[in-house]
Amino acid sequence: MDNKELIRKAIDGLKYSYAPYSNFNVSAVLVAKDGSIYTGCNIENAAYTPSNCAERTAFFKAVSEGVKEFETIIIVAGKGGKVENITAPCGVCRQVMMEFCDPKTFKIILAKSEEEYKEFTLEELLPLGFGPGDLIEN
Repeated sequence: MDNKELIRKAIDGLKYSYAPYSNFNVSAVLVAKDGSIYTGCNIENAAYTPSNCAERTAFFKAVSEGVKEFETIIIVAGKGGKVENITAPCGVCRQVMMEFCDPKTFKIILAKSEEEYKEFTLEELLPLGFGPGDLIEN
């Protein structure tokens, strides 16, 4: 799938978001290195802290199926499911990405529409990130 198709898929995924408290819907499409695609949406909870972001939902779905190498994530979001601006992933989601992705090559696409989007590497959005390599003894 090209970027436009992936963005369309992410926008379509907004309908699955469960955001009755914030009314801020988020959808993510995660592309694994083997080409498989995992979707995620934000899932809120009345107690707030058990809530889960769209990006982490996609990652956890993939990892729970044995996939641990990724190349791209597309993120769309907006109040009431209407995407009006680009929305960056939160710090916790960036840290989850750091666990499974090469920060120099992993692409994060923040989309407003199929035509309007910005592309970053994880390293750009999480400079000096702490990851598995920091714990491996040399």
